[in-house]
Amino acid sequence: MKIAVATSGNGGLKDVVSATFGRCPTFTIVDTTGEEIVGSMVVENEYQSQPSAAGIKTSQNLISIGVEAVIAGNFGINAREVLGQAGIAIVQAMDMTAEDAVLKFIRSEIGPSTGGGVKPSVPLGRGGGMGMGRGMGRGMGRGMGRGMGPGMGMGRGFAGPGVIPLETERFQCPKCGCTMPRKPGVETMKCPNCGADMV
Repeated sequence: MKIAVATSGNGGLKDVVSATFGRCPTFTIVDTTGEEIVGSMVVENEYQSQPSAAGIKTSQNLISIGVEAVIAGNFGINAREVLGQAGIAIVQAMDMTAEDAVLKFIRSEIGPSTGGGVKPSVPLGRGGGMGMGRGMGRGMGRGMGRGMGPGMGMGRGFAGPGVIPLETERFQCPKCGCTMPRKPGVETMKCPNCGADMV
């Protein structure tokens, strides 16, 4: 599997996952087989300084490379649409290296986010869970019917380190669609992509 990770510096497996997709400086392209990394290379993001449509052009470039999944901190709505139409998995992860993010993804510790929405991925819970498993909870008939029993609960209660919980409130840019986590006590935020006031 070929996975593109938006990286925040010079790229490489030890570089940190970028908070933004379309305007990250580099992508680390990682080849995997099964649950192992078998190779990687760094590609500069030639569209990071584009005045507009950076996410769309970056998405199209990664599609031409043949990636099957993309990992970044945040994705704009347009980038999500282009990647989603191409059948590319969109995975949100933060505060970890490219290597850690890829390994967590291929080992199903984090999963793709909703195709056209803005909700980030959450890890797939394995074990006794009180996750709010509406629809996804599989309590195997031993719980309360809502993923509250022991077993294969795939609820939302297992957000691991570096992964943004599904319930986190978010700022959204009305101009480019970028989303960022809303921290307690922070009322305003500028978009890291285009500089517009986020809502």
